[in-house]
Amino acid sequence: MDAREQWLMKRLGTVLLPMMKRHGIDMWIVVNEEFNGDPAVEYITPPIPMVGRRDVFVFIDEGQRVERIAMVRYDEERLRDHYRILMPARDKFGEELRKIVDARNPKTIALNIGGTRGQQSGLSHDSYSFLAGSLGAENEKKFISAAPFLTEFFDTRIPEELVEYQKAVLATDIITQRALSNEVIRPGKTTVGDVRWWMLEQVNKLGLTVWFQPDLRIQRRQAQTGTTGQFLSTAKESEVIQRGDLLHVDFGLDYMGLSTDWQKHAYVLRSGERAAPAGLNAALRNTNKLQNELLFVARAGMTGTDVYDQTMAAIRRQGIEAMIYSHPLGAHGHGLGPSIDFRGNIGGGANKILPGSYMSIELNTSTTIPEWDGQKVTIMAEDDAVMTEKGYKFIRPRQTEFYLIR
Repeated sequence: MDAREQWLMKRLGTVLLPMMKRHGIDMWIVVNEEFNGDPAVEYITPPIPMVGRRDVFVFIDEGQRVERIAMVRYDEERLRDHYRILMPARDKFGEELRKIVDARNPKTIALNIGGTRGQQSGLSHDSYSFLAGSLGAENEKKFISAAPFLTEFFDTRIPEELVEYQKAVLATDIITQRALSNEVIRPGKTTVGDVRWWMLEQVNKLGLTVWFQPDLRIQRRQAQTGTTGQFLSTAKESEVIQRGDLLHVDFGLDYMGLSTDWQKHAYVLRSGERAAPAGLNAALRNTNKLQNELLFVARAGMTGTDVYDQTMAAIRRQGIEAMIYSHPLGAHGHGLGPSIDFRGNIGGGANKILPGSYMSIELNTSTTIPEWDGQKVTIMAEDDAVMTEKGYKFIRPRQTEFYLIR
């Protein structure tokens, strides 16, 4: 908790002001409702519940500093370390807020509306009506969308976070490798559901949470894996894992306000086998080649689109069938910021890679496997990386060999 409050002090004290100026924001107002919290609140308050009927956080560009005011129903010692606390009577909230706004007379008032993603659209209709009614028509004309600002706010990492994020990715890696092993899987008996629920149990034992359910996929010789959209479909929980299966897991957890995202493969050895077939190993190497090309290209300041176009051009010259759908992460598993994606920029706004930001390097290649009678197999990889001065660096070593289940 103390570490997260130190991060908060730095983010609000030194990072916020220049960011507000870059986006032309004189005042930023965040409204949080009990049972309908704004996604931004977790990252502008200490890691404690905010449970007032309606709490209001006001950030004001005072030229050389950001004045921070929290209008809340309940006093909180730790909140006072970061805000000037006001506790008006419930029926006076709007009146007191109007006094603050009128006294500063901002040119722009940014609200968490108008974005394409949930992280940018936390203001409810009722809270908007509360603000508009309380502040009056002239102030309502000053309302602007905070969406571009929030993209940068959520995609900006501070150096101190990296040490803890490395722990989060390590935990993700260890749970995944254990799940894809004989500790959990007995071929012919263990189901997909057994593996999923075992992973969730390990996360629970650590006192952590996941931000999405663990997914497993199975590719088999002489068996067609279905598709959902443009991706391989997940396996049913009742599916029994068999010898010769190529398993894939997609898994991520939350720790210290940061999220991970992770995909790895395991091969279930057939009787007499000591390694995966050579064709499968070649397929994995193709995915490693795609990773190599992306890491060679990507640098801070580039757009995700440029990284995508250059990487795909390089991998096509090698004759490899590939897909890239990498996305920012950190504050959220599917974060705001630039995406490196065949579907275009879906990161929610600014499309420049920020120094120190985190990216889920998510991609796949498809390769025909001689040992599987020319059947095509897709090797999906997802690794968390940080943007350094020399480009992306994986937080943990990537997978270059299949995990083997005996």
